Amino acid sequence: SASGAMTKLGSNDLVILVLKMRTIWFRCSISCAKIKQWFQYMRLCYKSLTYNSFDSTVESAFEPIFCIVDFSVRWFGVQPPGVPLTSLCKRCILPKPPRTHHCSVCKNCRLKMDHHCPWINNCVGHFNHRYFMSFCIFMVMGTIYVSLSSWVLFNDYEETKIRHPSPPNTCTGKDRSYNSSVVYLWILCSAVTVALGLLTLWHMLLICRGETSIEKLINEKDTIRLRKRNVKFVNPYHFGIVENWKMLLGFSNWKSFLRKVVLPSTHLPDGDGIVWK
Repeated sequence: SASGAMTKLGSNDLVILVLKMRTIWFRCSISCAKIKQWFQYMRLCYKSLTYNSFDSTVESAFEPIFCIVDFSVRWFGVQPPGVPLTSLCKRCILPKPPRTHHCSVCKNCRLKMDHHCPWINNCVGHFNHRYFMSFCIFMVMGTIYVSLSSWVLFNDYEETKIRHPSPPNTCTGKDRSYNSSVVYLWILCSAVTVALGLLTLWHMLLICRGETSIEKLINEKDTIRLRKRNVKFVNPYHFGIVENWKMLLGFSNWKSFLRKVVLPSTHLPDGDGIVWK
């Protein structure tokens, strides 16, 4: 009757209302899922732009400009003919030849950069690597000579101090100054010999392997990465121990070694630092 019809009508309205609410909820959930998906996508884009060597997000925003410049350089051939191009410096916005790295202290790129040395206030690269090694080797030789030469004086002073201690206030100021100078000289030269000697041996090992300090870190990562693929890493800039030293020091035979390495010389190293044979 009338009450049954109202009950049936009310139940139908309830079913319709529930269906509408489910439809609205489904649409809202789809919208929320799309918003979440777009948020994750934008977050991924942001991370992809900022996951690099840039110092700030502002520099990362110039990534499209770097890509355009890189594309233009490769497409129109801006780099000089015969010069290999491995990448683009994202700070200088210039083509970067092989073995070239950007120095954050000097604010420019250096050919075959090894490191920035604070003791010479300059980068050690292709054109002054020989001077740096000569400086280290000759300095170690000099400190070894002084340490050995002053060892007799230092030893005599220590033995005299232990066996025949002088009464207080009997040494003159000149004697105390002389004794202090001997001790200071031997300790300083010995410490420099050990520290600088280890550094020199380390760089000599890198030269024998045809690497720089930066390339050693890069080659270690490449070695581990290729080892996982059962591939052996081969350094393309290792031409043999003797040849590596000849290229660095710029000599071809023993006569030129005496003239260019032992004696003072301003000759340039072999090659231009851009193309490597």
